[in-house]
Amino acid sequence: MYLSNLYRLVCFSVCLLFPAGLALAEKAEKPNVLFVAIDDLNDWVGCFGGHPEAITPNLDRFAEEGSVVFQNAHCPGPVCGPSRSALLSGFMPYRSGIYGNSQNMLDSGLVQTHATLPEYFSGNGYFTVSRGKIAHRQTTAKGSDPGHWMYDSWVPSPGGYGVDRSTVTSRDKNLIHGKKAPPSKHTKSSGSEFAWGVTRGGVRKTNDFLTAQWAAEELQKSHDKPFFLAVGLSKPHLPFYSPQEFWDLYPEDKNYRPEIRENDFDDILLPNGKKAGGKTKDYLWLEQNNLLNEAARAYLACTSFADHCVGTILDGLRTSPHADNTIVVIWGDHGWHLGEKLRYRKGSLWSESTRCPLIVKLPGSEKPLICRRPVNLIDLYPTLIELCHLPEKKNLDGTSFVPLLKNPGLEWQPTLTIRGEGNASVHDDRWNLIFEKKGVRELYDVKNDPMEWTNLFGKPEVQEQQAALEKFLPARYEKQLPPVEKSKGKPGLDETIRPHRLKLDLQ
Repeated sequence: MYLSNLYRLVCFSVCLLFPAGLALAEKAEKPNVLFVAIDDLNDWVGCFGGHPEAITPNLDRFAEEGSVVFQNAHCPGPVCGPSRSALLSGFMPYRSGIYGNSQNMLDSGLVQTHATLPEYFSGNGYFTVSRGKIAHRQTTAKGSDPGHWMYDSWVPSPGGYGVDRSTVTSRDKNLIHGKKAPPSKHTKSSGSEFAWGVTRGGVRKTNDFLTAQWAAEELQKSHDKPFFLAVGLSKPHLPFYSPQEFWDLYPEDKNYRPEIRENDFDDILLPNGKKAGGKTKDYLWLEQNNLLNEAARAYLACTSFADHCVGTILDGLRTSPHADNTIVVIWGDHGWHLGEKLRYRKGSLWSESTRCPLIVKLPGSEKPLICRRPVNLIDLYPTLIELCHLPEKKNLDGTSFVPLLKNPGLEWQPTLTIRGEGNASVHDDRWNLIFEKKGVRELYDVKNDPMEWTNLFGKPEVQEQQAALEKFLPARYEKQLPPVEKSKGKPGLDETIRPHRLKLDLQ
């Protein structure tokens, strides 16, 4: 979140009137659902105010067209696997044992016996179809598991034309614009390659655009059932590869870096008094090569590219026969650091990592609304059940936020993000409380300190707020599931899953 713009109102003002579309949605026999995921998108989007230079006209237009923009939405877990598995299964990580990307949600006893969100819709009269990343892909001993088994129809992504290698900057390969960088001890990486560059073949040859185009065409089709269409866009996930035209939106001579404090860890301490962190390898390599600003520019270019793909999908809906009876949900799976807290990537419990974009539009709604109450991606399952008039599923962890779609100013309970076994953050309208297993304790007044520079934990003046938030911490954590057993080859899809899942009784 960009300090001077976190809470700015962009493109529209707060309105507490009931959206006109809610009544229509409540009366509709069975509205369709368009469910769009954007991988690793943080709040560097115009209508979220995270960066003053962000160019995202399609998301901003969608927000203006009668959507509810949730400015204080958070993820169940601050990396792809736990967040998406929780959203799809309806169970928080501390209950499922899914804390990392190496765990398959099908290994959880809860998921084994309960229908996922798409399965529940399929079992209750919907045609479910998907393409792109919705679940976190796993390569298992029995074959690749991208979550294909959850849908009536699942379409694999074709892949794009790749990247122009002469433009690539990569920490992992120690390259700057395709050439060897000065020797560095900060190149070793265990995660996604930290790299950026220009794609080959133009926009229409990229995987995300082809997925968006497919979705736009799918929306033109008629069905004898209401549909649940899940579309996953991969950017701005690493590596930051995007077509040249989106790089051109951001001149090289401008500053795109968020404000960063070198002493950010002076008040974040371990029980022994030592600092709990510092500069990560990503940060150190970028700093060594004077690339901190270019990394931010690369992320912005990818964000604008993702926005373009979203626009393709939404244009398809606007011209479709389903435009007046489709609920649209656009969400990011978690936030992303771009130098804040001296780090990049996700995986932390600070707001940069837990806060994620969430925009919901109901059929017929015209007045744009902003909601600052704390909600969570885990809430989408029960919310969509209620909006689509499906039988209530009582054992879900989330809470339907349909009341906030009617009145975004209602009082609301805090929400949780879980990072590994024993680590959690609690967000309400103003505060972020962080408890870590290793003994680190933090409390931030996010309203007045949006960059979370001042740790107030233990201060006498915040004892009341601190105690109130601590009540929402999990009483216990399910033991972490073991990592999946991976195939040594390159297996095709695991086709053994869906027949078993069809036997579920929609619990």
